[in-house]
Amino acid sequence: MRLDGRVIYQLDPATFFDSDGDGAGDLEGVVRKLDHIRAVGADTLWLQPFYVSPYRDAGYDIVDHRDVSSRFGTMADFETLVARCHQVDLKVMIELVVQHTSVDHPWFRAARVDADSPYRDYYVWASEARDDPAVEKPVFPGVEDSIWAYDDQVGKYYRHAFYRHEADLDVGHPAVRAEIAGIIRHWLDRGVDGFRVDAVPYMVRQAALADGRDDGYWFLSELAAAADGVPLMGEVDVAPDQYGPYFGDADRLHAVLDFWTNNLLFLALARCDAEPLLRGLRAQPAPPDGCTYVNWLRNHDELDLDRLTEAERHEVFDAFAPEENMRAFGRGIRRRLAPMLGDERRIAMAHAIAQSLPGAPVIRYGEEIGMSEDLSLPDRASVRTPMQWSAADNAGFSKAPPGVVEPGPIAAGPYAFTSVNVAEQELRPGSLLSRVSQLATTRRSLGVLPSGSCEGVAVEPRSVFGVLHRRRDDAVLMLANLSPDEVRVHLPYDVRADLLADSNYQPATDDLVLTGYGYRWLRVHNAS
Repeated sequence: MRLDGRVIYQLDPATFFDSDGDGAGDLEGVVRKLDHIRAVGADTLWLQPFYVSPYRDAGYDIVDHRDVSSRFGTMADFETLVARCHQVDLKVMIELVVQHTSVDHPWFRAARVDADSPYRDYYVWASEARDDPAVEKPVFPGVEDSIWAYDDQVGKYYRHAFYRHEADLDVGHPAVRAEIAGIIRHWLDRGVDGFRVDAVPYMVRQAALADGRDDGYWFLSELAAAADGVPLMGEVDVAPDQYGPYFGDADRLHAVLDFWTNNLLFLALARCDAEPLLRGLRAQPAPPDGCTYVNWLRNHDELDLDRLTEAERHEVFDAFAPEENMRAFGRGIRRRLAPMLGDERRIAMAHAIAQSLPGAPVIRYGEEIGMSEDLSLPDRASVRTPMQWSAADNAGFSKAPPGVVEPGPIAAGPYAFTSVNVAEQELRPGSLLSRVSQLATTRRSLGVLPSGSCEGVAVEPRSVFGVLHRRRDDAVLMLANLSPDEVRVHLPYDVRADLLADSNYQPATDDLVLTGYGYRWLRVHNAS
């Protein structure tokens, strides 16, 4: 499976749909809503953790990488989900979370109680808290003040890049890598089509401490070999000039989640100016053939703005998170897209940009209908509320009695589930859901649009973002107006036809109009 050209739908089974009325989402609930995912226009499902876990970090704190948590169902339920996805032409990607485990994992428990246990070497220990070349600082400042936690039984400190209840694995240790390969094979045997790999740079740096060959990127080559050609989509939050080694010669990661472009997209939205996005495309190296970038608007974490300068970051804060409670960890925003952008036309335009970028776009559950966040919840939990299916109790997410669903759906304000839900939008012409579905379906119909055949197009006025995808016989020009004002654009291309637009425009020529927050995809003559 090649990821370029696919449209990915990201969901957390815990918050998608509750099939048995216990108040929590489950795998059977995902099965029941596959028609919605297909209707949105996606052809690939990215499933967040469903593994056995104490669930202190939304399932990323794992105690058994090879089994399904009873809160989500059984292994048979998972296999049914994969089979049903394949029946409706959906590929399935799952999380590979092997940078750390829960401190409740049997490996860590064994490591604590027996100094001679082979599992002692599975983790990273130190006699004192110290600087570490693999982890420069805590990922969650303000929540954790150190990357080290003291263990009384062992008499040493164990490292945790993330939370203290998640102990870092030494992925440079051969036995740990053998375990990881076994985990990959286990899920491949159950039909999965790919993996989203968590916390990749930390594992590369840890591997380099054990074997400095190729600065630790050999670890990704081993990972890809274990996956036997199945796509690996890596969480890689680095500067674009560092992307190359993560791809290798198309023998490491097959896709990189592009935080760089995501950051610059929000800077462009804050300024109503396409320049940051154009700058981002120019700096983005073309990946090897068969590899690609993955683009999104919002994911399950904070909107991490680390790739921006401090001044640029505060521009985005001022525009979209003016209150301190809307921010997280000094670097990001803990809000969903809709309340940040406000105007539904602007939200749809942002989706049009994400769909127009080279690579594979991601639609996270709830973004297709414009869900909001709950800022009364701590940290990243604010953007992890249940899917809003209808105006019924619990937003149609669950038939559990009142008060059982925790956290509950958004219940008040302009984004309350009684107003913002799938049922209200799925049959209403012009709804955000219908616009996102049209964008995703049209994007998929265009097939693979590789980075190497893509270029940003600077036009006047500066509020208009243009991206040209050259193909063998023609080219596709995608335009989006970041301004609320109507604009006229003169194009240096021979325009052949409209492919998609936000409004009913006059037939396209080289001199055309875009409404405020309008977008338009055109087939043009390939002048290359």
